[in-house]
Amino acid sequence: MSLDSVRAVADTVLYEGYLLYPYRAGAAKNRSRWQFGVLGPPGAAPAAFAEPPEMSMQCLLTPDGAGWVTVRLRFLQLQSREVQRRLAGGGHEPAERLRVGDTTLLSWDEAVEREITLPDLPVHGDAEFPVEVPGGEDVEPVHDGDGRPVGRVVRRRWPLTARVRTSVQADDGLLRLTVSVTNEHAEPVPEKESATRHSLIAAHLMVEAHDAEFVSVREPIPAARRCRQDRCWPVLAGPPGETRLLLGAPIILYDHPRLAGHSPGDLFDGCEIDELLTLRVRTMTDQEKIEARATDPRAAAIVDRCDALGDDALLSLHGTRIDAGTITHGTLVRLRPARRADAQDLFLAGRIALVNEVITDVDGGTHVAVVLLDDPAADLHDGYGRFLYFAPDELEPVS
Repeated sequence: MSLDSVRAVADTVLYEGYLLYPYRAGAAKNRSRWQFGVLGPPGAAPAAFAEPPEMSMQCLLTPDGAGWVTVRLRFLQLQSREVQRRLAGGGHEPAERLRVGDTTLLSWDEAVEREITLPDLPVHGDAEFPVEVPGGEDVEPVHDGDGRPVGRVVRRRWPLTARVRTSVQADDGLLRLTVSVTNEHAEPVPEKESATRHSLIAAHLMVEAHDAEFVSVREPIPAARRCRQDRCWPVLAGPPGETRLLLGAPIILYDHPRLAGHSPGDLFDGCEIDELLTLRVRTMTDQEKIEARATDPRAAAIVDRCDALGDDALLSLHGTRIDAGTITHGTLVRLRPARRADAQDLFLAGRIALVNEVITDVDGGTHVAVVLLDDPAADLHDGYGRFLYFAPDELEPVS
């Protein structure tokens, strides 16, 4: 059983909201970051605006002998990136930005991925596990084109302390597993910047069952209704039918979430449309793209990927293209409404229809007039010219 498909979705959760379009440090929407799954230090003062220190979830398992689970805690650790300019005397001073040839370096907050795999946990009783993540500092010298030192980039991380607690109780023939995560940073935190430095960011859980199976908390059963979630929602993960993998996310998902197959890569905003964001990135000015690349290496990768995207790949983001020339009067098609021009379209998805006419409007747009094949009044609609209209890419020819 592979965790790759679950980890791909979990990575999207990990970076949800990490950096938003236009992916520049100077953009107003990027001045307040880290919106999801933040576990703040418990000793933060009110002025620090810290997030609550705890999250927890409850999920259901079927007892199957001496089963056990593997719990993985995943989150981001803040890493500040400070650009420093070299002084004439050999020292350094902080700088908001440093220009070196054609490259601009900016001071900015990055993040480091962390994944903590806890010891295998039997599905009975209570347990707890301390989590310690050390801080650190890395220094990267910066030289000009002639090899002379002109500055440096200093990356700093602050230590994190947390605790994972688990408990298992019987519930109506099932087992209810509770997993909670608490930030246990011991020192007082006076302001917002320190609170973020000592927070677990985008915290979420991946749980794998062995000799046991998960039961969806979406099932209409009493045990599911008794489960309580606090800032963490469990869903069955992996491909449909898989019952041994579970994702506990800080955002609400359906069971078996998956990434769109035609998506070329992450854009840090799962609520947006890939096509829309890709087109927006491609219309950014050269100067805007330079600033986005300087803001964060992951932002640079997004800009480069969008710029390099070919026409066929871009078209695939818009949906499946069907040549209107292959659809003529009398063609049978399956309806795949995608534009939501009419709320009634939702009830027609998957229905079979008969094409009556293909029409081109004055703006060059193509529209296909159809009649539902199983409509008892189809002949009347045809006689009066009352049709349903769809775009060619909303129709799938059938034999």
